[in-house]
Amino acid sequence: MEIDIRETSMCFGCSQKNPIGLKLTFTMDGDVCRSTFTAGAHHQGWTGYVHGGIISSLLDEVMAQWVWLQNVPAMTAEMTVRFSKAVPIDVPLSLESRRTGGKGKLYIMEGQIVLPDGSVPCRATAKFLGLSEKDGIIK
Repeated sequence: MEIDIRETSMCFGCSQKNPIGLKLTFTMDGDVCRSTFTAGAHHQGWTGYVHGGIISSLLDEVMAQWVWLQNVPAMTAEMTVRFSKAVPIDVPLSLESRRTGGKGKLYIMEGQIVLPDGSVPCRATAKFLGLSEKDGIIK
């Protein structure tokens, strides 16, 4: 399967056109990729708290976008999420990521979600693999 990297109009994380997507936007602040998100009732698992799958998607997306903003198309190869406390809905969340290692086509990343009080309820580490046309996945 080949993916046209110019065609991201339905990305669940970043597309502004996807009717059920997260509609995230990203900026680089030095070596940190940042975004914000406020989860609503339709993003919850337990009543009043963001579903863990949504949290994982937010973390995956902010780390992937760090790589993308370096003009490198990449896919998640491995990701571990550590939840230390529940994340409430209807609260603005700050998403952050940075590169912590890797070489060549391998990007080792870390990401976190920060609550308005400065606490960090969840963190992730991940490995992303940079792609090229010769990999046969993108065109």
